[in-house]
This record gives sequence, C-alpha cells and structure tokens, in this order.
Amino acid sequence: MLALVPPVAAIPAPAPDRSDRAERAVPARVPALADLDRAFAEFLRLDVANGDAAPDTIRGYRTQVAAWLDWCRARMCHPGLAGVDDVKAYRQDLVARGYKRATIAYKLVILRRFYKAAVDAGLRRDNPGAGVRPPRERRAIEDFGYLSEVELTLLFRAVPKEQKEKFLRDRALLALFGLQGLRTVEIERANVDTLQHRGEGMTLLVRGKTRDRLAHLRPDVANALAAYLAVRGDVAGDAQGVPLFTAVGNFSGGARLGRRGIRKTVDGYLRAIEAKRPGVSDHALRHTAATLAYRYSHDLRAVQDMLGHADPKTTARYARVVDMAKSNPALTVPIKL
Repeated sequence: MLALVPPVAAIPAPAPDRSDRAERAVPARVPALADLDRAFAEFLRLDVANGDAAPDTIRGYRTQVAAWLDWCRARMCHPGLAGVDDVKAYRQDLVARGYKRATIAYKLVILRRFYKAAVDAGLRRDNPGAGVRPPRERRAIEDFGYLSEVELTLLFRAVPKEQKEKFLRDRALLALFGLQGLRTVEIERANVDTLQHRGEGMTLLVRGKTRDRLAHLRPDVANALAAYLAVRGDVAGDAQGVPLFTAVGNFSGGARLGRRGIRKTVDGYLRAIEAKRPGVSDHALRHTAATLAYRYSHDLRAVQDMLGHADPKTTARYARVVDMAKSNPALTVPIKL
C-alpha cells in the first residue's frame, strides 16, 4: 500500500484558493490513499512496458512514488490534494539537494504517471505534474563522461590476471561495459540462458529498458564470460532466472550481482587507475564503448544497434564528439604559437 502519509483527518483542510492562478484543483472529495494505490497498481500492471515490466522497473516506480509521499508527509500535504505549486516545490528541493537533471527528470516522469493513473481512475480532475519540467540542461550534448582508449586499456589491465572467480567475473563485466556498451541494468538482468551459441559466435540476449536485443559478442569477450562461468560453476536461480553475474563472498555469494555491487566494482577499478572523476562511473564505460566503436567503424547505424537506441539522434552525439575532434577548424589555421 501507499499509505505513507497521515490519514486525511490528521491533515488540516486546505484554505480556499482565492488567487487568480487557482493552481490547486480540489476534487469533490479527498481521494483515499488506498484508492490512489489501487489506481497506480493497475497502471503498473497494465501500462508500464505495455504490461510486461521487469520487477526492478516496478520497484523503481514504487520507490520514486514512496519518496514523493514521504516528502508530502513531512510537509503535511495530502497527495490527493497536491497541486502544481507542491510539485514545483518538490522539484526545487531536489535541485537544492544536488540531484542531477536526469534524475530529477526521471522522478517527475513517474510523478506525472502516478497522477495520470489517479485522473484516469476518476480520483482527480487534474494532473499536478503535467506541466512541471526538470531544470534546464546547461551542458552541451557532447559533454558526457567517457574514458580514452588508453584509460580503457589500463582499466582492463587493472584486473589481476589470477584465475579466481572474482577477477574473472570483473574482467568479463568490464568487457561488457567497455567493449559491448551494455547498461548497468542490462548486466544486472542478464541470465546464463540468454548466452547462446549462434553459428561460430556467441550472443547475449540483452533485456533492455524498452525492448530486447541481441548483442553479438567479440570472441575475447565471449571467452572471458566462458572462463568466469567455468570457474564459478552452478548457482541457484532467482525469480528472474539463473544470473549471469553473482556476488562473491560469505555474506551474499552466489546471489545476483545488483546494480550497487556493479557500480562499486567498476568504481574500484576506476580509482585504481586514477580515472574516477565527476561524470565517470559505470555508465561512462557504455559511453566509452560507443565513442570508440564509432571512431573505428564510422558506422552510426551499427553503433545504434549495438547500444539498443530507438532514436538515432541519441546515438548521434557519439559521432559528433568523434567528428568534431577530427574536423576541428582551428587546426586549419596556419599559425603556430
């Protein structure tokens, strides 16, 4: 249930809105929290990913709505009566707490969907999040974190060449990031049975954010995965299947390696080669794979397919970074310092 705020009786009734703006559209009755929960649960069941959302996606939606309800509780604002000004105040609080624009955008998208479900269920007349946008993007579209080719080479070399489960796992994990361009969530979701022989090569069925795709693995990446799985041996499956990557250690050894564990692993190697800096983390390795793949192939469509982008404009920024460096007009000026 979503009942994370005080009952309606514990919240003072809102004063009549006598302003010209009248941004808070008060329904005929205050929606019960249980009704809001049921409406949102129905949305999650039927609409997210067209009714086929992954469990971690559902958890993500629930987590973000719980954060909003927590915020409402702290301010004695019933979510059924929240208005545009409340959502804007929430956005401002997120900005003040240092959240990145992309994170704020994600939170606001889910908030809009939460209230759309309430509107569709007849619990509210309006969607208070509909017109609230994330902070303006100040960075250039080419300004994203990625490693140089030398840094990526050093990152792979930072993994000890011992035939221990952890090191074999980490080498394969870094390869899927830095050479194949997978996302963190895709690596977390990967299962053993999605790794398949196709012809003379190996493929990995990647469970993407919006759709699945086949990743054709380089021979060295396929070999790294095979070496890891051979040493690891059999592990128990979970609700999602038999995980491709598992934690190592006495506490959670054998359990699916989660996003937090993946990020911790990658960050450790980034620090080892002194490449850890603002904007460079696990996702920066995906950017690195994309940038290097375009630099050597100059095939934007192939890179788009590798990354699983639905819109070529999303992939185009990698081409722009590479092409801008190669065709820098300042280099044509025949003057030397």
